[in-house]
Amino acid sequence: MTAEQRLEELNIQLPDAPQPVAIYRPAVQVGNLLFVSGHGPNRADGTQITGKVGVELTAEEAKEAARVTGLCILSTVRNFLGSLDRVVRVVKVLGMVNATPEFGEQPQVINGFSELMMEVFGDPGKGARSAVGMGSLPGNIPVEVEAIFEVE
Repeated sequence: MTAEQRLEELNIQLPDAPQPVAIYRPAVQVGNLLFVSGHGPNRADGTQITGKVGVELTAEEAKEAARVTGLCILSTVRNFLGSLDRVVRVVKVLGMVNATPEFGEQPQVINGFSELMMEVFGDPGKGARSAVGMGSLPGNIPVEVEAIFEVE
């Protein structure tokens, strides 16, 4: 089953691809690698999930924000490539969590993103990954994720 078929089977609707808010490209392809800029949790209605994890949001709420971020990244990838079926695999993910200094569940939060990639791409959706804590993120978003995909 292809990635596009999995989206349909899982009834996953992708939001519109987010537009850059500064001077950068949402994605750049070099050879067979697609580098996707950092994305935040933009809902389909245009609003953003905000809040510091450990203060305004729980780890479970932040995990959902990571999943929403994944939907945004998939939208950017589809917009850039024309189809998610051109993705061969997830190569590397950097997940950043806006959290209090004592918060230590960054990997569990970023699992929201990684679980979505596995749902859509199967085993090739599991790549190398880093999940780190940050003192702040732009607009007080709880998570930001950037990713590298191998593409056809």
